[in-house]
Amino acid sequence: MFSLFTTLRDGRAYMKTWPMVRQLGYFFPEYRVVKATSLAIKWMPALALPAAASQLYLHGWDFLPQAITIALFFISLPLQGLLWLGKRARHPLPLSLLSWGNQLGEKLNAMGVDCTLLGAKACYLDMARLLKIAFERLDASYWDAL
Repeated sequence: MFSLFTTLRDGRAYMKTWPMVRQLGYFFPEYRVVKATSLAIKWMPALALPAAASQLYLHGWDFLPQAITIALFFISLPLQGLLWLGKRARHPLPLSLLSWGNQLGEKLNAMGVDCTLLGAKACYLDMARLLKIAFERLDASYWDAL
């Protein structure tokens, strides 16, 4: 069983590995989740302070618990994205994606690109690595045909 910190670390690695290419957004939710999570990492801690301060300003110090709750909610949003990405990174690939990934790997190997084929225990992180290599090496016509 993975710990919370391992899952967060896996989510961060998956977020950095996933190729941010718009064509993949049609097939995988990762494009949208990575984009939203990176935006949340950047802005939510900065928005937590004014959100909590506005509660204190409007309602006084009696609302300190609610203000802390609101701040914690804002801070937790990036963590929720990283948790989802971390769980997804270690989730096994379905058979249809496994066969498509192996076809893509064979195409890359035929072009002379050194990449390993996805094994029976492949996960989404392995697929992300393969897609990253593929987007660097294959021309745009291959991706437009999808």
